[in-house]
Amino acid sequence: MTITSKLLSRGSQLSRRLLPVRPTLGTKFISATSTSTSRPLGTFATNNRNGFTNGSVSHQWMAFSTDTKDNTKDEIKEAEIVEETVDEPTPPPTPPPPPKASGPAVEFQAETRQLLDIVTNSLYTDKEVFLRELISNASDACEKLRHLQSTSQGISADDTPLEIRITTDLKNGTLTIADTGVGMTRDELRNNLGTIARSGSKAFVKESSGGDAGQNIIGKFGVGFYSAFMVGTSVDVVSKSAMEKHAAEPAQVWSSEGIGSYQISDLEEDKTTTARGSSLVIQLKDDCLEYADESSIQRILTKYSNYVQFPIYLNDERVNTVEAVWAKEIKSVTEEQHSEFYKFVANAHDEPLSRIHFRADAPLEIKALFYIPSFHGEKYGMGRMESGVSLYSRKVLIESHCPDVLPEWCRFVKGVVDSEDLPLSLSREKSQDSALIRKLKKVLTRKIISHLTTMAKKEPEKYKSEFFNEYSYFLKEGICQDYEFQEQLSKLLLFETSKTLDGELSSLDEYISRCQISQKKIYYLQAPTRQMALDSPYLEAFEKSGKEVLFVYSAIDDFVFSNLTKYDDRELISAEKGGLDLDKETDEKDEDEKKDDKDTKKDDAVTTGLNQTEIDHFCAWLQSDALGSEKIKSIRSTKRLGASPAIIIDHESAAFRRMMKMVESQGGTSNIPPLPKQAMEVNPEHELIVGLNALRESEPELAKVCAEQIYDNCLVAAGLMEDGGRSMLGRLNDILLCVVKKGNEDGNVNAVVEDIADSEDKKSSDGITVEESDEDEKKDKTKEKKDNK
Repeated sequence: MTITSKLLSRGSQLSRRLLPVRPTLGTKFISATSTSTSRPLGTFATNNRNGFTNGSVSHQWMAFSTDTKDNTKDEIKEAEIVEETVDEPTPPPTPPPPPKASGPAVEFQAETRQLLDIVTNSLYTDKEVFLRELISNASDACEKLRHLQSTSQGISADDTPLEIRITTDLKNGTLTIADTGVGMTRDELRNNLGTIARSGSKAFVKESSGGDAGQNIIGKFGVGFYSAFMVGTSVDVVSKSAMEKHAAEPAQVWSSEGIGSYQISDLEEDKTTTARGSSLVIQLKDDCLEYADESSIQRILTKYSNYVQFPIYLNDERVNTVEAVWAKEIKSVTEEQHSEFYKFVANAHDEPLSRIHFRADAPLEIKALFYIPSFHGEKYGMGRMESGVSLYSRKVLIESHCPDVLPEWCRFVKGVVDSEDLPLSLSREKSQDSALIRKLKKVLTRKIISHLTTMAKKEPEKYKSEFFNEYSYFLKEGICQDYEFQEQLSKLLLFETSKTLDGELSSLDEYISRCQISQKKIYYLQAPTRQMALDSPYLEAFEKSGKEVLFVYSAIDDFVFSNLTKYDDRELISAEKGGLDLDKETDEKDEDEKKDDKDTKKDDAVTTGLNQTEIDHFCAWLQSDALGSEKIKSIRSTKRLGASPAIIIDHESAAFRRMMKMVESQGGTSNIPPLPKQAMEVNPEHELIVGLNALRESEPELAKVCAEQIYDNCLVAAGLMEDGGRSMLGRLNDILLCVVKKGNEDGNVNAVVEDIADSEDKKSSDGITVEESDEDEKKDKTKEKKDNK
C-alpha cells in the first residue's frame, strides 16, 4: 500500500500532507512505502541531494502524517524515501575567485631616463611635429595670461602684446621660440618641466573656475615639451612669471640635455629678457640642422599651426595670416573670405562650386567647412586623389588629409573638421576612439548627401550641368562601396533615356513617374554612345511596347546596377536579358490602339516566316553544324525583334570584360578568359533568317559563312567583339564577293544595290523594317529612285 492510501484510510483522525522538498526541473511526484520514522513536528527530512554525480541529479520526496491520538507529542511519521535519478547535463564548475593581494599600497616606480627616451624618440612618427607641440605650448601660455587678465587675477601691469616669436640661427644651429604669455616661477618650472606627463595646461583649466578657461587650451598630456629633444642635444628655457606677486623675483633658467636630469638657476643680471613669458632655445643635432632654416620652419608652421589664434612671427615676419574661417559664425563669413580660404586649404586657383559650413553637437561637438571644387584632377590622369579633408583640434592640425572622417568616395571634397573634445592619441597625431570617429564619419557623410540632394531640388540646372557632369563617377563609386548610403546616393543619379532628348538627364524618380502603371521594373541598356543605344537591337522590343529604357554609357554603370539590384521596390533589369515578357506589363489600350494592333496583325499575317517545325530544324542546324557547340549553348526563337535577325542574351558584361582587359594590359599580360558559350535568340520572321533557312539546303557552305557572320554581328551589338571586328573582315569580303558574282551572273546588279539602299533607308528612319505587301508599289518606288539617280 502506498503512503497516500494508508493516510486516507485513517478517516477523520488523520490529517494528511504531501510536501515536496525543493523540487527541481524534471522532477515529479513519486510514491513511497508506508514504513515511517517519527520526528518532532516542524522537523523536516533532509533532501538527500548527493550533488551532480555522473551527469545525474537525485531527487527525493517524503510524506508524513500527524496522528492526534497516537502521536500526543506531535510526532511526524516520515515516509520512507524513494529515489529517482533523472539525467541532466552537468553545468561547468564555478571558477574560484581570483586571488587578491593584501597589504599597503605601493606606487609604481619609473626609470626616468628610459621613460624620457621613450617620450622623445618613440612617441612621434615625424620629427617635424616637435614644432607643432612647442607652438601649442606657447599658445597655451598666452591663452592662460589672456584668461587671467580678463578675470583680473593679479597680473603685472604690462602692455606687451600676446604673441609668439621664432628665430632661426643656421650659423649656430639653434632655434628659439619665445612667447609673451603667463611665464613660470622656479617651482612651476620644476613641476611642469621637471615632471614628465604632468600637464600644466590641464591643471590650469582644473584650477580655474568660470569663464572660458579651457575653451582654447590645447595641451592635455604633458609630454609635448619633451619632443624638443627629438631634434636637439640640449634645451634651455628662460621664463619670467607675469603674476604680480612674483614681480620682484628674477627670471629663471631651466636647462637639460634630455638624459634624465636638469638644472634650474636664476638668470644672470647681465642677461636681457622680456618683462614676462618664456623663451626656449634648442641646440639642434647635426642631422636636424634643417630646422634652423627659415623656409623649413615656415613650411611646418603653415602646415600645423597656421590657425593658432595668437600672432606667430618668424624672424620678425608674421606667418599665420589666414583666419580659421570654420570657427567663425556661419553668417559672419563673407564670400571673399570663403574664396581665400578655399584656395588656401585646397591649394587651388578656381572658385568653389559649392560649400557646406555647419556645426554639430553629436556624437561630439564639431565645426566643419567643406568645399566642392569646380573640377577634379583624376580625369586628367593625375592619379587617384587622397582625402581632401584635414582633422583639427582647437585649430591645431592633428592629421592632414585624414582618411577616417569621410568615406573614400568623398575624396573630391576639400576642407577641415575641427573638434575641441576629440579623443586623441598621446602623440596627438591620430584620433583615439575609432567607434566615435565612425559615428562622426556617418554624421558628416549624411550632411554632404543632404546638401547634394538640396542642390538637386533647388538648383537642378547647376546640379545636372556642373556637379553631376563632373562628379557622377564618385557617386557611382559610393553606391558600389558604401552600402549604408546606397539608397540615398541612388536618388542622386541621372541618366539619359530612350524618351528624352540628347543630353537631357532624368533621375530614377522621374523615370518611374513616366512609367506605365503596370510596369514594375526599371530597364536599362548599356552602350558606348546614345546613337549606338538607339540602334541597338535590344531596344526594339521596348519601342514596340512603348516602354522607356535608361541609357548608361560608363563602364562603372554596370557595377552600379548590379549592386543596386532594386530601386523603390522595382527590380533593375538589363535590356539584354533573355526571356523578357513586356506584354504583361503593358497597360490596357484604347480602341484606336486596339484597331491599330489588328491592322498590324493583318500585315504580319502577309509576312512569310518560318513555322515551328522549320524553326526547330533551323535552330538545331545553327547550333550543331553552322556555329558549333563550342560557341553556342542554346538557340531559340523570339518575337521581341523586328529589324534585327538575331541577338545574344544573358551574356557577360561587355564593360566588365573591357575593364578586365585594361587591368591585364597594365600588368603586361593579356590572359583574359575566352568568351563563354552564348545563348542566342533568332527572329523567325526576318528575311535573312528565312533566306538562310532555304540557303542551308541549296548552298550549305555559304549558309555556314552567313551564319557565322550573323553570330559575329550579335557579338558586335552586345559589345563583345574583342578584336574590333578584324577577325571577320575576310569573311565579309567573301560574302561581298558572292553577292557581286551573283549579281553579275543574273545581270541584276542595280537591283541588288537598290535593295541594300532600301534596307539602309528603313534602318535610318525608325530602326524597324516595315514589309510592303503591295509588289506594284515596291516597283513604283524602285523606278522613282532610279529616275532620281
